Amino acid sequence: MARRPLPRILSSGSASITRSREIARTAADSATDVLHPLITVVRGLRLLAVSGRQRWVATPKERRGPKLFLGAACVLVVALVPYGPILALITVMGAAAWKGRERTPVRTGPDETETARLRSLYEALVPYFSTADDPDPLFAHGGDWAKAFDGYAFDDGRLTRLQVSYPAYFTDGEPAARSRIEQLLHTKSGRGREYHFSWDEEANRLVMTVLDALPTTIAAQRFVTAPGETVLGFTDPDAVSRTVPVRDGDTTVDASPVVWRTGGRSTEPHLLAVGHPGGGTTTLIRSIALQALQNGDVIVVDGGGTGEYGALAGRTGVLAVESGLGGALATLEWAAHETERRLITANRARQNGHPVPDDIRRPLWILLDRPGVLGHLAAADGRPDPQELLRIPLRHGRAAQVTVVLAEQFDALDTLTETVRTHTRARTVLGPASREQIEAVLGVEPHTTPPSEVPAGRGYVRLGAGPVLRLQVPATPDPYDDATSEAHRRAVLGLLPDRHSSVEAAPAREHADEGPATEQVPVAVDTAARPVDAVPVEAMVAEARPSEPLAKAQPAGAES
Repeated sequence: MARRPLPRILSSGSASITRSREIARTAADSATDVLHPLITVVRGLRLLAVSGRQRWVATPKERRGPKLFLGAACVLVVALVPYGPILALITVMGAAAWKGRERTPVRTGPDETETARLRSLYEALVPYFSTADDPDPLFAHGGDWAKAFDGYAFDDGRLTRLQVSYPAYFTDGEPAARSRIEQLLHTKSGRGREYHFSWDEEANRLVMTVLDALPTTIAAQRFVTAPGETVLGFTDPDAVSRTVPVRDGDTTVDASPVVWRTGGRSTEPHLLAVGHPGGGTTTLIRSIALQALQNGDVIVVDGGGTGEYGALAGRTGVLAVESGLGGALATLEWAAHETERRLITANRARQNGHPVPDDIRRPLWILLDRPGVLGHLAAADGRPDPQELLRIPLRHGRAAQVTVVLAEQFDALDTLTETVRTHTRARTVLGPASREQIEAVLGVEPHTTPPSEVPAGRGYVRLGAGPVLRLQVPATPDPYDDATSEAHRRAVLGLLPDRHSSVEAAPAREHADEGPATEQVPVAVDTAARPVDAVPVEAMVAEARPSEPLAKAQPAGAES
């Protein structure tokens, strides 16, 4: 069949029709641009009219009469005021123009990239939150992810918050099952950040949030605390219900502290800090020492022999700074006898109805860094383990106002005695560590994903049976270290007490009593700073010498 030709108007006039459409579209766009202010005002008047009608309908009938009378009175006043109608017209037009302006539409849902990320997370959770016997599974391959994810938030394309609803049969009470879900969400949401997981077992919901980095610019300073309170560091604002003002550079901010309470009513009177080399355990002990010296006496035993505590030697309130085996044993033995003396004196005072003497109520802090090294040297030399001398201070130190703080590294945890593990109920883990290592020290896993790289002094803390909190220790470096900045050096030196005005010097130890690779550190005894009835270190050691090798161990003389 022959093909019929198109009508002439469609074949020869198509170019004219196209040109006419372009002219009409251009004219319409020009008219819209010219009439845009009028269109905006008309739209605003319509919205104002709709809003006024809704308010009039929502007004009770008994209040409509007074409102109508008030409106009529306002109109009459405007009509009588000079230039009132013109001003009223200008005001109404301005309000209409503001009400009818074009607004940028608010995006209420995820874009394509965010939707793809949420669907990927949903598909990854299907094997863990579904079973073959579920007739109506919440998680299924190819299912609707919007039913499982109740809330989410993105920042620059990265997930910052996610609320997941999971089936009731999921074993959320088992730590292993929860750990698998947390590890999966951490991997799929992006590494390099720290996530917090909040499990609501009653509602079958899991909320994952990205945590902000803890401040590392807070240096050592005087913190606003009560007697018997020590600031270990700072944590997240929603983790504790207390804030303290601190200096952060040149400004003063409110920070959330982790406060450790010691003394007679403390439930966690002793502390154990564990970490890798460079994790910040020495910084924590130095920070605690600076706070303890405000109203107490301090004994420092540096098992590593690195000289990190040389700035404390000879200071008021610092009874001893030891790094050698002989001096450490003598000092810890004196601390054990001092604990017994305090207990006996306090008991006699209570029996006689007298108040406890001031020297008994003055706190005594025993700070021991790297006890495993000293234990190894003692075993090689046939001497008792220094940790055995801590048995009495650990067991009875709370009643005698004696506090023990130990710091050890992960590779020497097996050297800690059972007494140390039992009585150090306040625990901290500093530096990079796995979830298994954190659980081995704190007893439970943290509710966050530990990052692989953290600054010095960053870790976790748990006081007794309380929750696991993130921790950032205040910057407290060695002021005599060349790598210390000038600001931190001035901050630490400003907190150190003055040196002794009168120092009693004891005979120096023999070289054979030092042991290998140890360093003599002076022991400062301040007779003026302590009460009159306090027993000097040398006298206590001389009165109680259990063995012949220990009889030669005497505290080294201090530089005056």
